[in-house]
Amino acid sequence: MTEEAKSAYWQGFRDGAPFFLVVTPFALLFGVVATESGLSVIEALSFSVVVIAGAAQFTALQLLLDNAPVFVALASALAVNLRMAMYSASLTPHLGRAPMWQRALIAYFLVDQSYACSIIAYERHRDWTVPEKVAYFFGVITPICPMWYAMTLLGALIGNAIPPEFGLDFAVPITFIALIAPMLRTGAHRAAALASVVLALGFAWMPFNLGLMVAALGAMMVGAQVEVVLRRRGLWVDP
Repeated sequence: MTEEAKSAYWQGFRDGAPFFLVVTPFALLFGVVATESGLSVIEALSFSVVVIAGAAQFTALQLLLDNAPVFVALASALAVNLRMAMYSASLTPHLGRAPMWQRALIAYFLVDQSYACSIIAYERHRDWTVPEKVAYFFGVITPICPMWYAMTLLGALIGNAIPPEFGLDFAVPITFIALIAPMLRTGAHRAAALASVVLALGFAWMPFNLGLMVAALGAMMVGAQVEVVLRRRGLWVDP
């Protein structure tokens, strides 16, 4: 690894380190909920290692507990994680020329935090080479993903020994607010966010959280249409 790549890696590590504060309670909460729902410690840990997507994990687990059909649980988890496809498309111009094995690892470790930090850093450092960008990405996930596994295991082991007064569930909304708010930089972004809220509330009556799928698809359509309109009117400014 070159000195430049090492520098990018440690910059990524520093940028990812603060997420420790939200990953820890988020993962602890999943471990607790998973074992309380009947999963063994090994199953709870395996869930986090294989899926590594907190929101999708909670969604699938809750639906399975509600005796929803397996395909509905899978479809809902996929809808929740549909943003990963957009993340991938956004990162491809920066990381698409990396070796296949690196891209495979990047795909596995692509989470909200690694995407948010990376895309912002790549826009700020347009002179970075592909190895530097790859190094930065892995730097970000170094303090995040191993902690996700470890805290899931700890939560599964200690179970409901954590007092409910600790309010671990605060980590879920706080994480997404911290990630999404700084990224709402254009009218299209804000329109998509507003549409997702309105649609999610409007279709909350649908069984098995299918309203989330409607909201996700509707928000993408609204955001794309707003961008088209702004471009036609010459009002679009690249973020």
